[in-house]
Amino acid sequence: MAAQTRSTADHDVLLQARGITKSFPGVRALDDVSLTVRRGRLNALLGENGAGKSTLMNILAGVFRPDSGTVTIEGRPLSLENPREAQLAGISIIFQELNLVPELSIAENMFIGREPMTKFGLVDYGRMNADAAVLLKELELDADPRTPVSQLKVGAQQVVEIAKALSFNARVIIMDEPTSAITGHEIEMLFRQIKRLKQNGVGLIYITHKLDELTEIADDITVFRDGKFVGQREFHEVTRDEMIRMMVGRELSDLFPKTPTRPGDVVLRAKNISLQHPERAGDFAVKNVSFEVKRGEVLGIFGLMGAGRTELLQTLFGQHPKTSSGEVEVDGRSVVIKSAADAIAAGLALAPEDRKAEGVVLELSVAHNTTLSCLPRIERFGLLQPKQERELVGNYVGRNCRPTRAPV
Repeated sequence: MAAQTRSTADHDVLLQARGITKSFPGVRALDDVSLTVRRGRLNALLGENGAGKSTLMNILAGVFRPDSGTVTIEGRPLSLENPREAQLAGISIIFQELNLVPELSIAENMFIGREPMTKFGLVDYGRMNADAAVLLKELELDADPRTPVSQLKVGAQQVVEIAKALSFNARVIIMDEPTSAITGHEIEMLFRQIKRLKQNGVGLIYITHKLDELTEIADDITVFRDGKFVGQREFHEVTRDEMIRMMVGRELSDLFPKTPTRPGDVVLRAKNISLQHPERAGDFAVKNVSFEVKRGEVLGIFGLMGAGRTELLQTLFGQHPKTSSGEVEVDGRSVVIKSAADAIAAGLALAPEDRKAEGVVLELSVAHNTTLSCLPRIERFGLLQPKQERELVGNYVGRNCRPTRAPV
């Protein structure tokens, strides 16, 4: 019976990665890790930031080549030289960082490089838009497939990424934190699609830090820690505490010690913040919102996509000075914020929703990105001081980040 069970399990294996090692200059990202994906099952890949999860996904997607190790799909060895080979092998990936062309339409992004053609050798836009519309309807995204992606909010763009992956009819779908920019209704819709894919025999790899999500969708878990394989278990065999212990290598009580908190004085007070809607004349994206935040307090702002959460924070940070109104106080002092510079001078900082487009300058180093908001601290007579920059960045990286290569 045991032999029969093992044979059946082997037959159900869709994708298997064994002994994968990958190094970058100064960093061994993966050290002899393995992963198995079975037909009709979702394997949740868990680990802290820097554990190597995304590196393995990039290898399976054909973006990186491993230094050693093997990848097979249905027992057939693969040599994934590029993303196209991964797609042809039946592997599709939804990247955590959106991989869309803003100037192209939804349909053009979904079928880029494999557009349906007419008998005259021209792109069959009618068929392409119709095929895209079917997928969008399945995913419950109410959008015209001819709409440029640049006009969509981040959450809707994430749904387009999911539709793009589904359009390949892949045997294995990799989802790298697909719920990072979507909420409520969109997450429920995604989970329905995941269940449908599993019923159709598709294998899934799902990366997330939100362990509560796994109860509804996970069948197996695989845990990496510091680039090493910790273990693979069936989801129902492990508790939440055990998963966290596997991820971090210590007890949950050590990870989240209870500390008493007593909020202090009000440090930020917003009164009647309003923002005119950019597209609907006479309407508001944010209307008469007031709140206060005390020192040492974390205030959560909740709402569905389109509810105005992002617009509220942008308004506070001075991004819409001509179409907004309201009052802001910092430490009991009234401040006028008409630009990001005003907000920074008042002691505010904003971590934007779209970190790739609005949060960092991808062409610059870690050091330059870190000091963009505080250049006066590292300049003298109008010239940047490299030594001061290195010291400042080294301090921030040491306190807040995992080890990196030289930040400059």
